Amino acid sequence: MTDATTDINGGIDGAIDTVDEVTLTVWQTVMGMWNSFLEHTPYIFAGVVVLCLTWFASYLVHRLGNRLLGYWHKRESLKELILRLISILIWVLGLLLTAIVIFPGLTPSKALGGLGLVSIAVGLAFKDIFENFFAGILILWRFPFEKGDFIECEDVFGRVEQVWVRMSYIRETSGELVVVPNSFLFKNPVRILTDQDQRRVTIMVGVAYGENLGEAVTLIEKTVKTCPSIVSDKPVQIFPQAFGSSSMDIEVTWWTGAKPVDIRQSRGEVVEAIKQALDDANIEIPFPYRTMTFAEPLEIKSLPSQSIASG
Repeated sequence: MTDATTDINGGIDGAIDTVDEVTLTVWQTVMGMWNSFLEHTPYIFAGVVVLCLTWFASYLVHRLGNRLLGYWHKRESLKELILRLISILIWVLGLLLTAIVIFPGLTPSKALGGLGLVSIAVGLAFKDIFENFFAGILILWRFPFEKGDFIECEDVFGRVEQVWVRMSYIRETSGELVVVPNSFLFKNPVRILTDQDQRRVTIMVGVAYGENLGEAVTLIEKTVKTCPSIVSDKPVQIFPQAFGSSSMDIEVTWWTGAKPVDIRQSRGEVVEAIKQALDDANIEIPFPYRTMTFAEPLEIKSLPSQSIASG
């Protein structure tokens, strides 16, 4: 009995000693980490200072860059791209310097090597994001449309509100805001509707076959030239185009403002003026006519007069 009690007490004492050793080891590890942190605090503080200076340098570039580049008569998107690239460069250099300051054993070559490996990993993980990023840079650098232009790409049609590095904001004419990835604009054909100040508009006008075509063309040309919304120094072109099913079709072409509202306003004005001019000249704008031809003559029967009267 005594031997068993002794074994139990010895086991308990051994367990207590083991727990004490583990606790001591953990405590020494924690205290060592704390002391290392305290010893490293000046480096961390210096790194925070470097980050603050990096942020201030980036802010200063945006503030002064807009003023300095304002005297450089280039595209607004190109100015924005230059400022963004300079800001990215400042932040990359600032983060590298911060890492070197916080970790004194880290050399610039090791930092750049690690940054390259991280860039490859991040690039593979966020392929679509980087694709839109580089597409945005190319759009800002090479593409001719600017903020405020009206563009059409696939089923997107509206005014460019903002071109960011990764996406663009397009305000449709109906009021909705469409957020478009830049890779979509880069890969698909884009129609810039306001690349020039004027656009050409074409409508078709039909006159009856019994009318004098030359007089109708002359009248339409004079009428279109009197509309205030057309561009006077651009040609007004009127050409008979085809023989329609019910009318002779005349192509009417003129130039007006490039914005969608300008197109709609001018088209409505010209249509109204042509309709009024043709009515005043008694030139018929025909409804669709249908001529039916039968293989055999139709037999026409007349009703007796009494049946007509009683009906």
